[in-house]
Amino acid sequence: MSANDRPVGQPNSKTYDSAFLKACRREAVPHTPVWFMRQAGRSLPEYLKVREGIPMLESCMRPELVTEITLQPVRRHKVDAAIYFSDIVVPLKAIGIDLDIKPGVGPVVAEPIRTRADLARLRDLTPEDVHYVTEAIGMLTGELGSTPLIGFAGAPFTLASYLVEGGPSRNHENTKAMMYGDPELWADLLDRLAEITAAFLKVQIEAGASAVQLFDSWVGALAPADYRRSILPASAKVFDAVAPYNVPRIHFGVGTGELLGLMGEAGADVVGVDWRVPLDEAARRVGPGKALQGNLDPAVLFAPTAAVEAKTREVLDAAAGLEGHIFNLGHGVLPSMDPDSLTRLVAHVHEQTAK
Repeated sequence: MSANDRPVGQPNSKTYDSAFLKACRREAVPHTPVWFMRQAGRSLPEYLKVREGIPMLESCMRPELVTEITLQPVRRHKVDAAIYFSDIVVPLKAIGIDLDIKPGVGPVVAEPIRTRADLARLRDLTPEDVHYVTEAIGMLTGELGSTPLIGFAGAPFTLASYLVEGGPSRNHENTKAMMYGDPELWADLLDRLAEITAAFLKVQIEAGASAVQLFDSWVGALAPADYRRSILPASAKVFDAVAPYNVPRIHFGVGTGELLGLMGEAGADVVGVDWRVPLDEAARRVGPGKALQGNLDPAVLFAPTAAVEAKTREVLDAAAGLEGHIFNLGHGVLPSMDPDSLTRLVAHVHEQTAK
């Protein structure tokens, strides 16, 4: 069953006919749908208020707090979809990996994964490990009504990079050393992470998420041949595992202009595009049968309104011939961004594309 098929034997979801899901399925839409990566976060004063004094990972495990944070940008910006508030390392923490998210640094792993013996620490993820996710999504879907909720997870390569490096890395030297120097260990590591990631996405879908996005934040550090040989099989395993649920699957990475076709080949229904490649060119690289998501440069939002609108028009013009388009930034909302600029952007895209 493809993402274009109406689910069989199930009641129609409140979100099925939303502009966002129609665009994912490459159907006609009443307007171009808009949502933003990191729309729930530090750019919002209401977020900073409710998160004050609460560590990031703890925030992700409090269903009431997750619900409030996820809803904040929907209320403020009137975006066409919510994205579940969490972090890509949550499933790793849930299975017992000793890690923390350090302010100003990112995820830091106490004992990096470097040997075959280390793989034993990557046990299966069960729904009970992330019961707070099920609870929060149940609360959210009740509040969101006809607005879709996007579930998400980190892709195997990006999770592997954090685990092998022990934290964020500019050059991914330990990661690439394993990938090139011990390809069997590397393949087994990514396969285990694919299973964990798929299990995490299944929990979100079964709890009520209407779509899922797989973030491969660091995969732009790879050449296409390395991606095809060493990454694509694990990403495809994740997408294949959730295909029976018939929810749209989105794949996004940063600096992935040379990988766009391969990322679509991995199994996504929607390919996210950063700001470096125009959407019409991205469509050529990805090929037919996929919707695209993107791709305004986040830094544009710091310019005057007239400049923002001009750059937005460039994105919309490049998207004019696409089978399906979801407007988004080419990466996440920046913490210092004026939230009112995002609100204006949503209204502008809706106004410019209304049928």
